[in-house]
Amino acid sequence: MSPFSLPKISPITHVLRDKIQEKIDTKTKPLGSLGALETIALQIAEIQNTTSPRLKNPKLILFAGDHGITEEPVSLYPKDVTWQMVINFLNGGACANVFAKHSQIEVEVVDVGVDHDWDDSTKNLLIKKIRKSTSNFLKTQAMSKEESYQCIQNGFNLILENKYKETNVFLFGEMGIGNTSSASMILSHLTGIPLSKLVGKGTGLNPEGKQSKLQILERAFQRTGKLTDPIVILSEFGGFEIGMMAGAMLGVASEQKLFLVDGFITTAAYLLAYHLDPNVKDYAIFSHVSDEEGHIIVLNHYQINPLLKLNLRLGEGSGALAAYPLVELSIQFLNEMASFADAGVSDADKKV
Repeated sequence: MSPFSLPKISPITHVLRDKIQEKIDTKTKPLGSLGALETIALQIAEIQNTTSPRLKNPKLILFAGDHGITEEPVSLYPKDVTWQMVINFLNGGACANVFAKHSQIEVEVVDVGVDHDWDDSTKNLLIKKIRKSTSNFLKTQAMSKEESYQCIQNGFNLILENKYKETNVFLFGEMGIGNTSSASMILSHLTGIPLSKLVGKGTGLNPEGKQSKLQILERAFQRTGKLTDPIVILSEFGGFEIGMMAGAMLGVASEQKLFLVDGFITTAAYLLAYHLDPNVKDYAIFSHVSDEEGHIIVLNHYQINPLLKLNLRLGEGSGALAAYPLVELSIQFLNEMASFADAGVSDADKKV
């Protein structure tokens, strides 16, 4: 019996689809000429069940956690960078802060499992720490099954907090040295794609470093053999921030709100959520294809078309933030662009 208390996600209803599509199609433009922006407009309007959707109080939530696998040579950076970057986020100095400021998006940082003790001067950090770092998954499971459930439940519950009541669009990001290793393991087990096609350079490994990382992860794969249960996969390979993000995505979808998926690591969180409840897909927009080479392979596997290809591999929600203005434009054209009738412009000849 699962210890979860997560309600089933309702799929998008298509009650207004014809009316929304008619509104899109009668704007002063050739049919379908705004491409993906039309697809997004339709999706958001259906999520909100209105022909005039609005994006309200957007939030970027950054989940931070450390990884025991960093005991092995899988990253160029020491794990102390995780807590140091949390401070950078809180001080407004990271890329995520700069991009978020441009779109007037509030940034919130959550400590899910950072190996650091915060002093009294640390302000505006939400502490949801499971414990300090996952375990080294080369040698043992990253976390217990109970901790996996706790991660996902905590992420789900976070979205239901009163402070997010007026927010209807969420962006997710992460910070955790070593988390491309966890993400690679999760994605390989969930998709069946070999690790050799998923393991990339992460924080900037050279070819030799990348090959060493792959060998370490393949040994970890041999430790467990092929797994299919998403909770078992999360338990074996972590991380805390990935699990909590998956729970938050389920929470957003349960509230019938919109969220943007960032890159490689947030896609791993999304697929954990998807394998727990496939209806989560109705509420997701994929922002970009990461330069982490396995990302495009995973997206193609699920026939997902992201909005952007900018060769980003920073994480911390940067790709979702870069795509957010396009999401805003999709709403603006739907709500503000004149129709043929409004503008007195002749529509296309439907017979041609």
